[in-house]
Amino acid sequence: MRFMRSALMSASLVAATVPVAGVSAHASTIVMGSYPDKLLVVDETSGKVVDKIQLASGLPTALRLSNDKKRIYTTTITNSGIEVLDAATRKVLNSFSLNTPTTRYRFTGGVPDHTGRYYYTILMQFDKQVDRYKVGKWQYATIDLVQKKVVKAVDIPEDDNPLNAARANMMLSPDGKLLYIFRDKVLILNTSDFKTVDKIDMAKPEGAGLENNSFGGGVELLRNNDEYVSLFTAADPYLHNKIFGIGRFKLASKTFDFTPIGPAPYQMAGLQVTPDGKQAYTVVTQGTIGNKRCEFWHFDLSDNKVLNKAEFPCRSRFQFGMSTDGAKLYIYGASYDIEVYSAKTLAWEKTWNLEADATMAGMVYTP
Repeated sequence: MRFMRSALMSASLVAATVPVAGVSAHASTIVMGSYPDKLLVVDETSGKVVDKIQLASGLPTALRLSNDKKRIYTTTITNSGIEVLDAATRKVLNSFSLNTPTTRYRFTGGVPDHTGRYYYTILMQFDKQVDRYKVGKWQYATIDLVQKKVVKAVDIPEDDNPLNAARANMMLSPDGKLLYIFRDKVLILNTSDFKTVDKIDMAKPEGAGLENNSFGGGVELLRNNDEYVSLFTAADPYLHNKIFGIGRFKLASKTFDFTPIGPAPYQMAGLQVTPDGKQAYTVVTQGTIGNKRCEFWHFDLSDNKVLNKAEFPCRSRFQFGMSTDGAKLYIYGASYDIEVYSAKTLAWEKTWNLEADATMAGMVYTP
């Protein structure tokens, strides 16, 4: 396994990732989840909800755009379902629930294969017995979208920390044969049998002066299917001082490039990269509850420097997004609105009223 520059440092992923390039800057609609069982279609120019899509399987918990940008995959929690939509027309192409009268499942998100036939995820199974439900172990699973059922499930080994795996970020290799799991370590699995091909444990790298590595994840707009880009923090093993930087993990070569930037703040979330790949933004949170303070941080990716910062009103829970042209920043989720900020000045511009309670399922963008 090769690591580049400071990649031998142990790092901790603290944000959902948004790899760069690939989504058209001319896309004009946002698709996002809302309670209790709908997707909202929001016009990016006016901020108006122009359509509501009913989901037969219930509350949306995760959204993902296919690599070819033609399909939207939505997972739901009410009936443990999957809904597949045509990205252009936003019509539901496939809708089903995995639950049966005697078996239930719990999963959040995953990744579809390149053919659109299979969906890879991490799930837990519950089997109804005479007096109780038997709770299964966390498993890697393949869902057949044609047969509409789980066709393969393999228990996650205990030494791979199944609890942390439950909400891991997932990506597929360009040929679809390897599944990448990003959490407290990087796992590379065969999609055919979920056997481990490689395990990158960066907690104790050779020659490193840093420790405490973990990869996190959330719902993200995938702009580049071959590279995983996010913010990382790292701590030295002596004084435990933390620094943060930008890391890039290339799926094909399995190389990790980490560039330190400066002292790490309390919490960072939601790296958003402009379509040209030159600028990036994140949200930094300092303190908790009454002392909580939130800021936008603007990066120049050409030299990995912080260009400017600006405080904005915190929410107890929220997600961070960006417009398709990179000109606007969005604060949304667990609320009835989207706060719109200028990416250039980091100043508030307007509030879009959704007239519906948005879930934390994230956003995808369609033409």
